[in-house]
Amino acid sequence: MIVVIGATGAIGGALARRLAADGVPFRALVRRPDVSVPGAETVVADLDDRSSLPAAFDGATRLFLNAGGAVPVDGPQPMIAQQEAAIDAAVDTGVEHVVKISVLGVADGGPLAVGAHARIERHLAASGLAATVLRPSGFLQNLITGVAGFTADGALLDPYAGGAVGYIDAEDIAACAHAVLTGAAPGGGTHELTGPVALTHADLAAALSTVLGRPVGVSSPALDELEPTLVAQGLPPSFARDVAALATGVALGELAVVTPEVERLTGRPPRSAETFLAAHAAELRALLARP
Repeated sequence: MIVVIGATGAIGGALARRLAADGVPFRALVRRPDVSVPGAETVVADLDDRSSLPAAFDGATRLFLNAGGAVPVDGPQPMIAQQEAAIDAAVDTGVEHVVKISVLGVADGGPLAVGAHARIERHLAASGLAATVLRPSGFLQNLITGVAGFTADGALLDPYAGGAVGYIDAEDIAACAHAVLTGAAPGGGTHELTGPVALTHADLAAALSTVLGRPVGVSSPALDELEPTLVAQGLPPSFARDVAALATGVALGELAVVTPEVERLTGRPPRSAETFLAAHAAELRALLARP
């Protein structure tokens, strides 16, 4: 039995659809009894309540770990305690293999998720569980969820001063997890997952222009203005400083990485940004039409 944590998210949802389509038995952890996941046995459990996890993991041999609470504006990342609780429960209940979604560029003491995932990876390694760690780059889905910002006149915001990112489709991340969880690809090790090329926001704006049939510009705030701007918006200085540090790292090329790992794990290349955007053109038009 495969337990899927985060089955209602972008990656976990895509994984759940793949497992259901293949008829692979899996159990989805949900926080509320009214949530259903097609094809899954659902069980109510909460990563903030360790006592709810052993029953949810009972009889499972594989765990997909991808979850986190709301990002705090100050203080520790909630997902550290949450994912460590899941790892401990996996040890206690005899889970044999964990597939964890991490992030590209993890670093001890790094800002926000970069440092949080480093701590969780250490905890997983110390647990003794067999594990596969997938470290994806930035998500193309951010362009259609509003996480990647646009100005009032529809220009794409570039907080990275022209830095490139090997953006990846969450569907490709899910395909890699599916391959490992079902035995189609060997488990173990750490895999850095990216799209086929590293793209700047200018590249993304050009692709958006083609898909939408109209020019999409780029707005690039100065990097040294990012931290004080966030503080002026009411965010704590420590959080603003971390966001600015992440943006500076991207501007310096820390995520301008392209790897062959998606094709190695799945047998096919990752989807291009152009293909992704064309498939989501209607959602993009709706997003940019909002006042």
